[in-house]
Amino acid sequence: MPHPIPEIPGELLEDSHTAQYLSERVAGLCGLRGTRFPGSQPVSFTSSSLSLLERKDFWVCEKSDGVRVLVYILMNENTNHQDVWLIDRKQRYFKVEALHFPHWERTDQPLRDTILDGELVLDIDPKTHEETLRFYAFDCLVLNGENIMAKSLLSRFGRLRNWVVGPFQKALKAFPEWRASAPFEVLAKEQELSYHIAQVLNVHIPQLQHGHDGLIFTCAESSYVPGTDENILKWKPPSENSIDFKLQLRFPPSPHDPSQPDFYAKPVGLLYTWLGRDDYEFFDEMELDDDEWKAWKESGEQFDDRIIEVSWDNDRSTWKYLRIRDDKPHANHKNIMKKIMVSITDGVEIEALLERSDAIRTAWKNREAVRNGKAPPAPEQRRPGGMPLTPAASGGRTAMPPTPGGYGATSQPAGSSVVAGLRR
Repeated sequence: MPHPIPEIPGELLEDSHTAQYLSERVAGLCGLRGTRFPGSQPVSFTSSSLSLLERKDFWVCEKSDGVRVLVYILMNENTNHQDVWLIDRKQRYFKVEALHFPHWERTDQPLRDTILDGELVLDIDPKTHEETLRFYAFDCLVLNGENIMAKSLLSRFGRLRNWVVGPFQKALKAFPEWRASAPFEVLAKEQELSYHIAQVLNVHIPQLQHGHDGLIFTCAESSYVPGTDENILKWKPPSENSIDFKLQLRFPPSPHDPSQPDFYAKPVGLLYTWLGRDDYEFFDEMELDDDEWKAWKESGEQFDDRIIEVSWDNDRSTWKYLRIRDDKPHANHKNIMKKIMVSITDGVEIEALLERSDAIRTAWKNREAVRNGKAPPAPEQRRPGGMPLTPAASGGRTAMPPTPGGYGATSQPAGSSVVAGLRR
């Protein structure tokens, strides 16, 4: 049975002027010209992604099955109180009450202009069946008015964990009434180094109290990129890779009046991919089996003209309906759809991913040795007769002396020690 997807809590902002003001303020903090949703989006995992995991430092975590939201924390200029807004992918704003984020140093002062990225999920205790709404934060775009998107994930996550989530949780211990009235819990999402895939699969996922549908690999070296980010990889088994289309139902003609559709008969689903703005293009048909159509009719849901998530069913050679995606304003863009199609035909099974873990670890350790100044020296170049090449003979370049402290002797960004909290 699929895990339930939570409703976004709080009060939906209906005032268009306030929504425009907040959108422009968020865009300004994020350094964006337009007022689009500033969140990053992953690309689907393909066979070429394996070599990318060897070339760069990535982190890995489970892909939660929830609602993607940004948390925007700001000071209300009219009330001089801290406001907290949730922003979904449709650019809707939900105001939530009873959340208090203190400054990490001046704990008696509220945190100001801060934007967090994460997933809102509904955790269900397997023993008591008690439901708990939790926000699992995995990134920070803006911290107390400072845009930190250009910093590495290593640095951003350190700030998120140590300067936002940590002080927030300490405040809840100091003020138990805050915990009792909070609309949801706030946690930093657990991460592992990319070669600890087995740890995520065998330890993290079995302990989850919410649904999941794959793995997310995020480059620890790169900056935060609004929109599609080639350095965030979404892995699913090839058979489970899914695409979001707009669905239109086409019913056969009524036997009593061929000019009218027969709404009681089983229709054919037409799948449309997004071209941008409000433009769509037909892509393929989706056949419904009898049981599926019966379930649709009994549900009372309107499926026509909705965004739905589908995967390819090899046994039936057609698309298989998974769920309605009302959290998304549009289907996948045609360019994204094409990339997901590649991941379906050129996907990577979990066995191949696990087999590559040792090579990923070796490459990571070699880069780490270079960063720490502990890498072995390169083999000495020699003439055919065995004499070492002079600087002139090797291009006129002489080796530069190491900087004090070796590579990376400059001070580390605050919060970068977060890597110490990940399994080595």
